[in-house]
Amino acid sequence: MEITTPIFNILLADDDPDDRFFFRKALQELPVKHLLQTVADGEQLVSFLDENINHLPDVLFLDINMPRMNGIECLTFIKGDCRLKCLVVVINSTSLRDDVADKLYGLGAHYYLQKCDFTEMGVHIGEVLELLTANKEQPMRCDFVINQARSHNN
Repeated sequence: MEITTPIFNILLADDDPDDRFFFRKALQELPVKHLLQTVADGEQLVSFLDENINHLPDVLFLDINMPRMNGIECLTFIKGDCRLKCLVVVINSTSLRDDVADKLYGLGAHYYLQKCDFTEMGVHIGEVLELLTANKEQPMRCDFVINQARSHNN
């Protein structure tokens, strides 16, 4: 009997072309089968989701600071739309402020992944995908933030 590995259908919404490049590169170095699609701003994200409503990604990695519609506005839109509210959303941001994390958690984001240097990025992305393989429900607030300090404590 052959064991099949799941293929993660991943969508990355990030306006920075360098961040998109490094995310793709880090993902390629993981032993995870995946399909990665990217959009460069919030309006493109909304259009992509609308056009692919019957084939939503398994997970959306969403940058907070984007033009034309920021990550908080996108998350609010997604979780307010009955067709999209089950979409797993991982916030992917450079900043890490507790008040912003609290707000994003309250809006329904699954994880808050702090952007880091390239050597750590793959570890964090892999951790998120592993957590989502085990459980696609929103975790408790104490497990919401994934960053370098958390990885070194595990």
